[in-house]
Amino acid sequence: MNIKPIRTKTDYRATLAEIETLMGARANSPGGERLDILVTLVEAYERKHFSLAHPDPVEAIKFQMDQKGLTPKDLEPMIGRLNRVYEILNYKRPLTLKMIWKLHRGLGIPAESLIRQPEEIRAA
Repeated sequence: MNIKPIRTKTDYRATLAEIETLMGARANSPGGERLDILVTLVEAYERKHFSLAHPDPVEAIKFQMDQKGLTPKDLEPMIGRLNRVYEILNYKRPLTLKMIWKLHRGLGIPAESLIRQPEEIRAA
C-alpha cells in the first residue's frame, strides 16, 4: 500500500478523488483499509488548513433562539431577569461562568463557543 502525507492542495484534491472511488469498498478489505487511512489523512489536513472558529457567543445564543423558536423571556432560567437577558443579547454585559454552563446545558451550545469574548466587545 503506497500512501504518502497530504502536503499540498493538489495532494488533497487527489486524495479526495481517490476516496470517492473507494467509497463502495467493504470493511476489512484492502480497499476498505486504504479508505480508512486516506480519510484519516484528509481529516488531519482539513483540521490543520480549514479550522473553523467558534461563533460569537451572542450570535450562537441568537441562532439557537431562532432555531428553537425561543423568546428572550425563555432565557430567564439560564441568564436571569429579562433586563439581564437583554443586556447579554445587546452586548452590554458579558456572560458569567454560571450563565455559560446553564446555556450550554439548556440550549446545547458548545461551551467553547460561549467562553469566547464577543466580537462587538473586542472591537470596542
